[in-house]
Amino acid sequence: MLGALLAAEPVVVVETREDPADAALFPEEVAYVAKAVPKRQREFTTARHCARTALARIDVPPGPILRGDKGAPVWPDGVVGSMTHCLGYRAAVVARAGGVLSVGVDAEPAEPLSDPGVLELVSDEKERAALAALAVAEPAVPWDRLLFSAKESVYKAWFPLARRWLGFEDAHLDIRADGTFTAELLVEGPVVAGSRLTGFSGTWLVRDGVVVTAIVMRREQAGRTGQAGQAG
Repeated sequence: MLGALLAAEPVVVVETREDPADAALFPEEVAYVAKAVPKRQREFTTARHCARTALARIDVPPGPILRGDKGAPVWPDGVVGSMTHCLGYRAAVVARAGGVLSVGVDAEPAEPLSDPGVLELVSDEKERAALAALAVAEPAVPWDRLLFSAKESVYKAWFPLARRWLGFEDAHLDIRADGTFTAELLVEGPVVAGSRLTGFSGTWLVRDGVVVTAIVMRREQAGRTGQAGQAG
């Protein structure tokens, strides 16, 4: 899934369809899911297990991955990353900061949104019209769920750079049938690597019952169309 999607990117991906018996939380992490149902606890634990496995591959020693502002994970100094989990899938993506400025990944079940009203909340009229056209061409893809996932990835890539909230309505997405998407920010973005951030470019994949979306923003992409514009 994400490993195949990001094979050409300078990141480490660890993913699994099962919950390993040796997956465990640090004491500082236990409180986050102490009152959660067992299913949620397993997903949370395995996602952090994936993250620590990925960090070990870039020579970062194991440690707790705490929550910071707005619930975002606090990565070790010099690291960027993102985690995700859904029914039957957990994953983490990490990279050394510098060459990679931000990462955002999300996974969702490959099925339509259970509540049609959710699409109204997370999309604008133009996005919904585009999804309807895509559905005619490729009806097997759950386009509404894919849009939702892509917006989650946008937020995860945005927050470490801007350190502030980004609503679903604050980014307009153009999803293409070729497995790519772009996000145009409708609010002013931060200055990143000397350029004003105006959007993101990402990729998506639907396979084996799961939708995955991903954004890996490299330093050399800052300033390109769809990633950032010149700071004003």
